[in-house]
Amino acid sequence: NTAGKLRGHVCKLVTSSTMSKILPQLRVAVVGATGMVGRTMLKVLEKRGFPVGTLIPVASARSVGKHVEFAGEHVEVVDLDTALSLKPHVALFSAGGALSLEWAPKFAAAGITVVDNSSAWRMSDDHKLVVPEVNGEVVEAEDLILANPNCTTMQLVMCLKPIHDKWGIERGVVSTYQSVTGTGQAAVDQLNGERAGLDPARVYPHAIDQNCLPHCDEFMDNGYTKEEMKVHRETKKILGDPSIGLSCTAVRVPVFGGHSESVYLELASDVSLDDVRAAWSAFPGVVVQDAPKDNEYPMPRHAQGEDEVFVGRLRRDLTHPRGIHFWVVADNLRKGAATNTVQIAEMLVYAGRWG
Repeated sequence: NTAGKLRGHVCKLVTSSTMSKILPQLRVAVVGATGMVGRTMLKVLEKRGFPVGTLIPVASARSVGKHVEFAGEHVEVVDLDTALSLKPHVALFSAGGALSLEWAPKFAAAGITVVDNSSAWRMSDDHKLVVPEVNGEVVEAEDLILANPNCTTMQLVMCLKPIHDKWGIERGVVSTYQSVTGTGQAAVDQLNGERAGLDPARVYPHAIDQNCLPHCDEFMDNGYTKEEMKVHRETKKILGDPSIGLSCTAVRVPVFGGHSESVYLELASDVSLDDVRAAWSAFPGVVVQDAPKDNEYPMPRHAQGEDEVFVGRLRRDLTHPRGIHFWVVADNLRKGAATNTVQIAEMLVYAGRWG
C-alpha cells in the first residue's frame, strides 16, 4: 500500500541527487516563491535533483511578471489563478495561513497535491502533519493537502523520535533560541540595520541586536505564545502520543544561521547515554556532534545552509534518575521549512503518486 511504500523510501530521502534522471518530470508550483522560504525551496529542489519538468513560481500581485532563477534559467512569476490553470502535479505552499486556507482546497479540488508550510492545516484532524523520517507512514493515497510542521517542532521531533521509540518520553521542557530568519526578511533587515547604527523599521517590539526577546509569535491567555503552544501540540500529533507532556519557552536571538534548542526529557525507562548517541547516529537526517571537551557541539553558524539536524551536549540530569539534557540546532529555512516540504514531495514521487 501507499503508506508502506512511503515508509520504505524514507531512508532514500537524504541522497536523492539522481532523482531527476530516473523519474517522470513534474509540473511543480512554488507558492510564495519570492519569500525567504520560497527562495530556499527553489535551492533545495535544485540541490536534491527533484524531477522538475516545469517550474511554476507563484507570488503576490506586486511580484507577478518578475523572474526567479532556477537551474540556470530565469522563470517568470505568475499569480495563483494562472498557476491553478497550469495544473501542476504538486504545489509547495509557503505564503501564510490565510492564503493556504483559501487556495489549498482549490488546488486539491483540481487533483493537485499540496504540501503546505503554514500553520493552516497542522492541527486539523483531517490533515496529516508530516516529518518523513519520523512519521512518513501516515500519508495515504487520498491525502491531497499535507501539512509541514513548525520549524522548532521539526528539528525537535527528529531527535525525540528515536528516544521515544526505545525508552518512552514522559515529559520534557524545551527552551528555544530562534533565528531572526524565522520571522522573515523584514526581521533580517531590522537586525542588519541596528548593527549598522541605523534606525530601521521594527518588526519586533524591541531592538533585537545585542538582545534576546522571550517573545516568538503572539501571547495567549495562558501566558504562552502561539509558537510555544505549537511545540506542545504538534509534538504529540507527529509522534502519535498525546500523553507526552512538553512545555516550551521560545526566545528570539540575534543570529541568522538557524534555531537552537535546549531540551530536558524525563524518560519512562533507564537509558545509557551511549545508547542514545547510537540511536541518534542511526536515525536518518540526524548528525551527532557531542565532544564538548574538544569544543565540538552544534551551533547555528555551522548549521546554516545544511539540511540535517545537529544534536549534542548530551548529559544526565543531576536530580532525576531518568532525566537527560541535550542541545539541538538546525537551519530553520532548510529542514525547518523548505527541505522538509520537498522531502514530503519526494516521498510521494517514490511511492508512485504521479506514475
